[in-house]
Amino acid sequence: MDLSISHGQAQRLLKQRNMLAITATGLFALSIVLTLTAAHRDREVVLQPVLAKPLTLSSNHVDKDYLELVTRDAALLTLNRSPSNLQYWMDSILAITDPRTHGRMKAELMKIFNEQNGSNVSQYFTIEQLSVDPEALTSEVNGVLHTVVGSKEVTSEARTFRYVWSYSGVSLKLAGFGRVTKDGKGSGAGEGTSSKTSDNGGDA
Repeated sequence: MDLSISHGQAQRLLKQRNMLAITATGLFALSIVLTLTAAHRDREVVLQPVLAKPLTLSSNHVDKDYLELVTRDAALLTLNRSPSNLQYWMDSILAITDPRTHGRMKAELMKIFNEQNGSNVSQYFTIEQLSVDPEALTSEVNGVLHTVVGSKEVTSEARTFRYVWSYSGVSLKLAGFGRVTKDGKGSGAGEGTSSKTSDNGGDA
């Protein structure tokens, strides 16, 4: 009788052990599948700015709305400057610049810095229209560039500026920017935005 009871208990323990082993094996296989899936998935970062809707960044492509917002802020940063904020202006642009074009960008910005430093000439840009091309990683801003000497505005001219971007992972960086000219000659700051742009800032 005792032998029969012991045998039954042994069988139950064996079944429990087998079930535990099967469960552990299944969980291990599932963890491997989930790990491989996560490793090959495009990374995404959900952004919640102070806007009407949230934005999502994917390592697969640049969201059009996000590129528009970044372009808007970059235009306001790059095209508004005065002698009193030149150092901040240059440092802020370099902070969003692609490391691969950092040297050339800094050289171009230093020219503007040296020309404007100590003067009483300021400029500001009013945006009228903005367009982006997420596939080509370019954007254009149209508006009016105002030049002020002292406290008096001396010029007010319609201008178009093009921005070229680089995108890696979920990081969007500025590769170059410059004024779009009618003759299509010149190049921008950084890597040179394109054959249709001229100096980044001097006029900018």
